[in-house]
Amino acid sequence: MVIAILVLLVFGAVRMPFEAELEKEHKAAYFHGAKLDLSLREKIGQMGFLAALSGFRAFVADVLWIHAHVLWERTEWGAMKVDFDAVTSLQPRCVLFWSQAAWHMGFNASVAAFEDPKQPREALRLKAQHEYFKLGEDYLLHGIENNPDVYNLYADLALLYEMKFKDHCKAAEYYARTAAFKNAPVFYHRFQYYELAQCPGHEREAYEALLKLYKEGENERLPTLLKWLGILQEKLNVPADQKIYIPPAPNP
Repeated sequence: MVIAILVLLVFGAVRMPFEAELEKEHKAAYFHGAKLDLSLREKIGQMGFLAALSGFRAFVADVLWIHAHVLWERTEWGAMKVDFDAVTSLQPRCVLFWSQAAWHMGFNASVAAFEDPKQPREALRLKAQHEYFKLGEDYLLHGIENNPDVYNLYADLALLYEMKFKDHCKAAEYYARTAAFKNAPVFYHRFQYYELAQCPGHEREAYEALLKLYKEGENERLPTLLKWLGILQEKLNVPADQKIYIPPAPNP
């Protein structure tokens, strides 16, 4: 044990100039995490902390990520979160870590909380479920702080607001922010208006945007776009001579 600690410390000393330069690059790249403080020491243990201190951040993060997967299979959500907190602290520029941590908390753990057979009271199950939604949101917001230059986490957060919080206004906002990235898939520009159509007070804005997409041609006239265009035409009392014909949905 003593020899292992000495090797890690010596290796860390050799790496210090390189780590200092790397730290500058990380700060220039929105690197806000990986703080090697006492809170992280408590999460990953003495040897893990020394390994991270000595330049093995990626290795320690990968080991903890594998362990988190094992905990997921056991549905040990609390212990899994501890691993996720450490992993995202060690490697905050790894989008996958933030995304998967948010997915497990916001989707998997929240479902398990609501279906918990040990809790007979629905109100408490709903409360626990919402707390997991918030954990998922927290991971994604912190992930975006560390990775504002990629679209993926914005899209994940939009999906969480849409599917779990049922907050269509926020979903529309984050789908719009996703669509603003030049390399984002093209369907996000439609998603923002589908959600905006369900945001109170923004029906007219959504209708005009969907109508504009409709007029761009057949490639934009997808079933969901037609559905919301039809709903908004009725809600906004669009005159009959200005309505777009929406064919009835086929029978299943």
